[in-house]
Amino acid sequence: MPSEAALKWLESNKQASVDRLVGWLKIPSVSTDPAYRDQCRAAATWAAQRLTEAGLAAELVPTGTKEKPGHPIVLATTPTVHDPNAKGPHVLFYGHYDVQPADPLNLWESPPFEPVIKPAKGAVGEHIVARGAVDDKGQVASFLEALLAWKHSGGPIAGGLKITVMLEGEEESGSVNLERFVTDHRSRLESCDVCVISDTGMYDRQTPAITYGVRGLAYTEITLHAANRDLHSGQWGGRCPNPISELTKVLAGLWDKDYRVTIPGFYDSVRDLQPSERAAWKALGFDQVKALADIGMPPEADVGEKGYTALEREWARPTAEINGIWGGYTGAGAKTVIPAHASAKVSFRLVADQDPEKIRDAFFTWCKARTPAGCRWELTDHHGGWPVTVPTKSPMLDACLRALKAASGRDAALIKTGGSIPVGGLLKSALGIDTIFMGFGLDDDRVHSPNEKFELACFRLGCRTHVLAMEELGRG
Repeated sequence: MPSEAALKWLESNKQASVDRLVGWLKIPSVSTDPAYRDQCRAAATWAAQRLTEAGLAAELVPTGTKEKPGHPIVLATTPTVHDPNAKGPHVLFYGHYDVQPADPLNLWESPPFEPVIKPAKGAVGEHIVARGAVDDKGQVASFLEALLAWKHSGGPIAGGLKITVMLEGEEESGSVNLERFVTDHRSRLESCDVCVISDTGMYDRQTPAITYGVRGLAYTEITLHAANRDLHSGQWGGRCPNPISELTKVLAGLWDKDYRVTIPGFYDSVRDLQPSERAAWKALGFDQVKALADIGMPPEADVGEKGYTALEREWARPTAEINGIWGGYTGAGAKTVIPAHASAKVSFRLVADQDPEKIRDAFFTWCKARTPAGCRWELTDHHGGWPVTVPTKSPMLDACLRALKAASGRDAALIKTGGSIPVGGLLKSALGIDTIFMGFGLDDDRVHSPNEKFELACFRLGCRTHVLAMEELGRG
């Protein structure tokens, strides 16, 4: 098979592949912080250089406006995209080069942007520790290495597959410019037949997976205002509303005793969990007690919506969460005030076929209906994204399943995830294409946390899989 030479190149260049990834991880491309604007562009440039080296035509495309510029998107294509005689589907590969902030820095065992290789805890092999190691630079790098393998082994570029690459620089800060970018560049993207994203995980260390469903998101911030200034609690306590007390009482009503969300209409559009899915997920043998122990919690911490297992709650049921709450004085020592306002960040993880805008509006209406006497709301929509569930039977998904089995020696599991990847919903609505989520992360990779890691065995599995997937997809 033509892929044999590319796989051999990967094997003989294992250390060089890791060295390249280390170089990319050293660039602190924190998209949410304007102080890192230059570093974000440097990370985009680095990716464009690798794509060019692999034989693609790559460019950095600006986003945003003159008044409020965004981070550039790396856009690249194989020569076959413009060849009317080229066979096989046109595949869009999406990833992101930006990373989360590294805070709190004191919890890192090594500086977040000085990657280190360490022995894997409780497993054979090594892992790389750095911010962005698995989310998403390491996973994107496995795709880039596959492209380099095809090029440097003398094979056709990308194995002859028609590929467009779109690497975003704002995924970790809300993808504020992505929808406009897709609309403005529709003519370059609308010929794509499917999207492949490596920003998800394996089922476990031994079992690769394709994720056929990701949850959507509605992310809000609410502030309850009371007096026009902070008040002395001795003088005003018991005489007027305390917004912290009132806010917590309102938010406590978000769930009933069975952990069901109480917002009217919240479950109206939820797609029912099919008996076949329940049976397939049960057969995976997921151990919730062990999972809880891994995060330092006892078996009785298995709480959530009544009537569903932990895995079903994560993969098939929507949730409401308070992600942060604050108000008044929180510094050292005492300051007895009744604050003028109190705030909370509240998010909703959604499942097919919930509309994030409808859920946001329903929540805001729910808040207004519970406005404490003498208070007023300030309601902010930060961002959201649609849930995505894709068909589990398609020629292109089957091609990726074959590639995973050939690369790992094991059948891949079909799973869902509780996380959100809004671009999947955007591509479906804007371009009409489905997404294959084929990722290589593990549950203990500490995504968004200090000491984020990526197992080198998973990185190399990703490299091999992408080489083989290009060949399998190219068969048409």
